[in-house]
Amino acid sequence: MFNKILIANRGEIACRVAATAARLAIKTVAVYSDADANAKHVAACDESVYLGGSAPQDSYLRWEKIIAAAQATGAQAIHPGYGFLSENEDFAKACAAAGLVFIGPPASAIQAMGLKAESKQLMERAGVPLVPGYHGADQDPALLHLKADEIGYPVLIKASAGGGGKGMRAVERSQDFLDALASCKREAINSFGSDAVLIEKYVQRPRHIEIQVFGDTQGNYVYLFERDCSVQRRHQKVLEEAPAPGMTQALRQQMGNAAVAAARAVNYVGAGTVEFIVEQREDGSMTFFFMEMNTRLQVEHPVTEAITGQDLVEWQLRVASGEPLPLRQEQLSITGHAIEARICAENPDNNFLPATGTLDVYRKPAHVSFLPPVFPPRPLGEGRGEGMPPAHPVRFDDGVRQGDSISPYYDSMVAKLIVHGDTRAQALARLDTALAQTHIVGLTTNVQFLRHVVHSDSFANAQLDTALIPREAAVLFHQERIGLALAAAADASSLNLPVTMCRPN
Repeated sequence: MFNKILIANRGEIACRVAATAARLAIKTVAVYSDADANAKHVAACDESVYLGGSAPQDSYLRWEKIIAAAQATGAQAIHPGYGFLSENEDFAKACAAAGLVFIGPPASAIQAMGLKAESKQLMERAGVPLVPGYHGADQDPALLHLKADEIGYPVLIKASAGGGGKGMRAVERSQDFLDALASCKREAINSFGSDAVLIEKYVQRPRHIEIQVFGDTQGNYVYLFERDCSVQRRHQKVLEEAPAPGMTQALRQQMGNAAVAAARAVNYVGAGTVEFIVEQREDGSMTFFFMEMNTRLQVEHPVTEAITGQDLVEWQLRVASGEPLPLRQEQLSITGHAIEARICAENPDNNFLPATGTLDVYRKPAHVSFLPPVFPPRPLGEGRGEGMPPAHPVRFDDGVRQGDSISPYYDSMVAKLIVHGDTRAQALARLDTALAQTHIVGLTTNVQFLRHVVHSDSFANAQLDTALIPREAAVLFHQERIGLALAAAADASSLNLPVTMCRPN
């Protein structure tokens, strides 16, 4: 195991990695920009190194400075977190060249999964189901138009190098295709430096369900079940939950096996997430198709930790240091239900415009932070027995404190609120209560919006798809605030089960 690591990130994820490292007696090095000189993640680490200006390109994207900082402080490895350099194959290569361990997959795996068209060709060869579409290199507009006509409308045009919802256009009719293609290509070249696109069938009533996978250097692979990330705004996730409502054991195993096949195809090592688009049929059955693989730890990883009792950051550190996977597939199982809400500084009533300001008041519900539940591994061949220790009912992960500022330089996420219950109904009640007890003054947030989503018929009844927010718009936007009493009543009545909150850390 490592003695010291550098965390090449900021905010919540830097604090999250530092917490597990401290538990494992691993020293940590923080890096920071001008805007983050007094940030929580700097205080959470054993030492820190200044990188540069507040803009990411002047600090957190300066990988040559990050590598120099690791070498100067004696760090043996670099954890990239998510975002910034976490999926940059050149950075992974530079770490290896400098004699540092990149706590993530090999650069070759990042590269293989980084381009949508090429990765889908690779997945097709690996036998992973794909949405009908065109993923070829010939980008002649006339050919692309012809392929769209052959696939059948509606189709989705997607930037091959895209992500984060950029470079995507849905096209309903053939006569609209060329204009949409030109618009998509302009956005793609400006955002990603490449205007290559792929064309796919636009799946109706789609759900976004992803599988958490892990691989080690000995060639072992497991999947840690699924997360449903269908509730999105502008192609960005809002709420995530596990297990996915309506998931059958047979479909879970099929998707898990497909995700492992995807990881094996690129000799994957470490934590990765294989994202699938899931089509819901009228008879209630579901069909899944590969969408992409995120070659890093996901923002929503705590819901997987909550239902499995595993610390995924610890798994990352152990695998990166050369150890085998901590558990085999047969030793993993699901306990209860978990939901994560992303609390962001933004105005949902103004097209989710990001907000800046100071956290003049920042009060949180009773909670634990950065602390996955601990379930003993299931003995091989046995089911999970009675008397299992419960997961922490409320977990609140953040990288800010009262009095801190939310700047315009970085992502607008303030915190992640994760709840766990024996059932989805209990988890929903606990989520609403915890949101009601979250009090932020000084800038606009989406806390009330999240409560409206939780109370909407579609979410409450698990009628999930990626169009949930626009479908429920009438009850989500420009609404009166929901009072605390309603949440408390729902929480108390949830399955007639008592709710025991953990003491704050």
